[in-house]
Amino acid sequence: MTGLVLQDVHVRFGHGAGAFHAVRGVSLTVADGEVTGLVGESGSGKSTLARAVVGLVEPSDGRILADSVDLVRARGDAARLRRRIQMIFQDPSACLDPRMSIGDSIAEAIRAAARREKTGAPSRRQCRDEVARLLQTVQIDPARADAAPATLSGGQRQRVAIARALAARPAVLLADEITSALDVSVQGAVLNLLLALQRELGLTMLFVSHNLAVVRYVCDRIAVMRAGEIVESGAALDVIDRPQHDYTRDLIAAIPRLGETMFE
Repeated sequence: MTGLVLQDVHVRFGHGAGAFHAVRGVSLTVADGEVTGLVGESGSGKSTLARAVVGLVEPSDGRILADSVDLVRARGDAARLRRRIQMIFQDPSACLDPRMSIGDSIAEAIRAAARREKTGAPSRRQCRDEVARLLQTVQIDPARADAAPATLSGGQRQRVAIARALAARPAVLLADEITSALDVSVQGAVLNLLLALQRELGLTMLFVSHNLAVVRYVCDRIAVMRAGEIVESGAALDVIDRPQHDYTRDLIAAIPRLGETMFE
């Protein structure tokens, strides 16, 4: 997969005069191997846009392209491309079944990826070995594979959610406010882990956050979203150092300064 391209994407809820336009004509390119940050306040439409990319919300208009295939209208084998776009949610409970061990949750994603890629069902031992490798990758002791999600801390559950997303062999990761529900003490560690994995694996990533300090730390490029529209975009340093829109300036003014924590 060679990046992700959004062309004039609209998301509308409802019909007629009472319809709510959550996303209004967004065009955005997430280049192959880069991290693009999508930043804006709560209600700006950024999470709705991310959900449209992975198919959790149906766009009312526009195109979402991967490998020149329109994912909105893809059918059959082409539709499998969308499964190579994996989302990491703010709340890891959204992807971790409380009735399953963390190892079983990861193994489920491994088997799903094998079915999608038609590589044959992995054996039980192959699944076990791959689960151990993935847990080690996200700095969780593989001996805890039989643990229930409820026995882990919030930061550990988010690490498991990252491992589960990686198990699906993604070409694109969507990270949606993945640190906002975590304690300040673990936010930086999770971000450092995600950034290290992105660089090591060459992943393409759309990183969604309300926190411009976090986006500045993680991303190569930044797109600023307000009221369903992109109001400014560019290289991360350009947007931070030379903002062109008043809304971007307001977000920058809210970044913690020296003596304050970078991660809210």
